[in-house]
Amino acid sequence: MTALAPTKFLLGEDQVPRHWVNLLPDLPGDPMPPLNPATKQPAGPDDLTPIFPGYLIAQEVSVEPEIEIPDAVREAYALWRPTPLYRARRLERVLDTPARIYFKYEGVSPAGSHKPNTAVAQAWANAQAGARKLATETGAGQWGSALAFACSLFGLECEVFMVGSSYDQKPYRRSMMEAWGATVHRSPSDRTQSGRASASHPTGSLGIAISEAVEVAAQDPSCNYALGSVLNHVLLHQTVIGQESIAQMEMAGDEPDVVVACVGGGSNFGGLVFPWLRRNLRHGATTRFLATEPAACPTLTRGVYAYDYGDTAGLTPLMPMYTLGHDFVPPPVHAGGLRYHGDSPVVSALVHHGLVEARAYRQSETFTAAVEFARTEGIIPAPEPAHALKGAVDEALAAREAGEERVILFGLCGHGNFDMGAYDAFLAGRLEDPEFSADDMRRALDALPQGVPALA
Repeated sequence: MTALAPTKFLLGEDQVPRHWVNLLPDLPGDPMPPLNPATKQPAGPDDLTPIFPGYLIAQEVSVEPEIEIPDAVREAYALWRPTPLYRARRLERVLDTPARIYFKYEGVSPAGSHKPNTAVAQAWANAQAGARKLATETGAGQWGSALAFACSLFGLECEVFMVGSSYDQKPYRRSMMEAWGATVHRSPSDRTQSGRASASHPTGSLGIAISEAVEVAAQDPSCNYALGSVLNHVLLHQTVIGQESIAQMEMAGDEPDVVVACVGGGSNFGGLVFPWLRRNLRHGATTRFLATEPAACPTLTRGVYAYDYGDTAGLTPLMPMYTLGHDFVPPPVHAGGLRYHGDSPVVSALVHHGLVEARAYRQSETFTAAVEFARTEGIIPAPEPAHALKGAVDEALAAREAGEERVILFGLCGHGNFDMGAYDAFLAGRLEDPEFSADDMRRALDALPQGVPALA
């Protein structure tokens, strides 16, 4: 009997990473601090203490290359980690490519995405600091459901402001959050000054929802704010993904020529890529890195590299990042987790220095790739990682055209089982393809804050 070629590469629970990887010490160029939104001067720990516990603030500026994962967090991780690495052999055959395609699958977590990797760490840190409640935003609902789950583990209340278009498109994500005990509001809401000021944008945006959550946290001493992406401590917690994938690729006897992940704020991308990228920076590896994003919200490919607010109302510190302008409200594409005007300062710096390539894809072409993947590999991807999948498919087709072998690793950061409305629209031919226009770009430039340092 012929032995089956391996499809899954699995690690044991004792191989859950013991440290998070901090890429800050390895970034090229001088560090650029966040700025206080009122004074435009470098923000210090005191600017963040009203909404974050000291444990997370310390991680935000740490120069330690690795940070130990607390035992209570690793114990919670073991509910679903390590996650599997798959070889997409059936997709390879359909594409008729000499490339070998692997994907790291985060959809096996209780919330169905990579988001619990930081939600659990943040909920634990806030519980240790004596917080009673966490307030947050969510786009597609992946982050909100992850934080609701994590708060249930550590006895915290959870209040979520969900972007209006996703609230309408994905009602069962809201049900998921409520099943874990969270309170969910459609954003913009009438519960906050920020929400009321944005009532003219009924579809909402992550920037608006962030403003609402930050406002709630700042006004309640027992409530802190939890962010699902962008900041360094969030990306740091996600690096368990990349560390596991390095061990699993060794099990497979392969090493990626290119690593692909989607980018909204940057947490999924950083989680998979940073441990691999450190090998390039420290050991001379030559792996390529590809960040994929929506053509409707093309922050890395068409944005401006500048200091900008992380939210619409200007309540958060200004961060050095690629941005489309903090008041940009993207069209209501189904990849709600990628509808953010800015990007992680760390990911932005990597793109700025040429260490990461970025590509933007239209909504319809990502769903074409997603359906092909579902019909070959069986997993229905969430709309967000469908962008990474499209990038991986393009790399595989390029390898076919060049007649060369190529090892491709991409991040499948969540399943699409709650995104059937999007698939229904695609299969019925009703899916729209909005793109970022020249007028959008002019408005973005006009909205950038004044009186801040220019970025070279």
